[in-house]
Amino acid sequence: MIIPKADRLQHVQEYYFSRKLAEVRALQAQGKHIINLGIGSPDLPPSEATITALTQSAQQATSHGYQPYNGTVRLRQAMQAWYQELYQVALLEQEVLPLAGSKEGIFHTSMAFLNPGDKVLVPNPGYPAYAAAAKLAGAEVISYTLEEENGWLPQLSELEQLVAQGGVKIMWINYPHMPTGTAATIHTLEWLVEFSQKHGLLLINDNPYSLVLPQQPPVSLLSIAGAIENCLELNSLSKSHNMAGWRVGMVLGQQEYLTAILAVKSNLDSGQLLPVQEAAIAALHNNYAWHAERNAVYAHRQQLAHLLLDQLGCTYQPNQVGMFVWARVPEQVADVEAYLNRLLYEQGIFLTPGKIFGSQGERYLRVSLCASADQLKEAINRIKSSTEILNQL
Repeated sequence: MIIPKADRLQHVQEYYFSRKLAEVRALQAQGKHIINLGIGSPDLPPSEATITALTQSAQQATSHGYQPYNGTVRLRQAMQAWYQELYQVALLEQEVLPLAGSKEGIFHTSMAFLNPGDKVLVPNPGYPAYAAAAKLAGAEVISYTLEEENGWLPQLSELEQLVAQGGVKIMWINYPHMPTGTAATIHTLEWLVEFSQKHGLLLINDNPYSLVLPQQPPVSLLSIAGAIENCLELNSLSKSHNMAGWRVGMVLGQQEYLTAILAVKSNLDSGQLLPVQEAAIAALHNNYAWHAERNAVYAHRQQLAHLLLDQLGCTYQPNQVGMFVWARVPEQVADVEAYLNRLLYEQGIFLTPGKIFGSQGERYLRVSLCASADQLKEAINRIKSSTEILNQL
């Protein structure tokens, strides 16, 4: 290169799935049939009403110009009504900011509130984007520990010790949790709000999975009394409405916080295509039966994923929320990532190593439910027929 890359990139690598999926595509180009159980990209379509709204709007000559940076009034109101109906959270229209996906919102929020040297609490294991966005903003990442023994929930004693060091400004939580599939209790969210207010932290919940295989009525952080004062919530239509590639998300909370985020967002994009916004409005009106039908498909796939994991000798909690199954790899496997690479190259099965989500994921793997039942059955049959892989256990 004629110039060196920015210093901030010394601490941020290319996203794991960006690199790994290129590797998978290279194997496919060689004629190998790879069963992709790694990434959470829904293979089911959006609702018929969603697609109809997109096409009808796209046919209008007036639909293709720039749109408001904070989305149309109709979209904000639809998101507002969705939160009222689904989570029983009453928000003002000004407390809703549509986003081009919640991943972008993680970056916008970090840029809006973090200065170099600030500290950010992120879960370990957790979604890598929280740490990456903090590092790009020049902040210091402080990991807090989630453990299977504690139900993958934060521990107050550890958080108090971390905050006592000073300089912590933001805390990220993600419930229902990815990758472990854990749903937080109301009690946990209540003490987290109390803790964050005690220490003057901005508490942010990333909440895209609450409608996928829920074990209880969906819960929002903003439903906790007083949370609106210092809490934000990100949500997305990617998983819950089969719209991952459409890039429709939202951040919700007090207007002053959203105004700061909008100051970043408006300098990075020029609004979303109107037909996509119209489609999102339609999607937000999907009825209970549509969601139940999708969850029935995932429930069947989850059972098959359990059979696959049984073949590999893994252990797991049976009632996880979301579109993944998180499982512990047998102790006999010394190097989990090397073992999963063998599965990929010898059996053509791509599974995600848990360590990409943090050191607490070192002994785990993640199976995506975004593959058909036939693909999952084929993966099971490949494992059954592979005595070499099984003999390693």
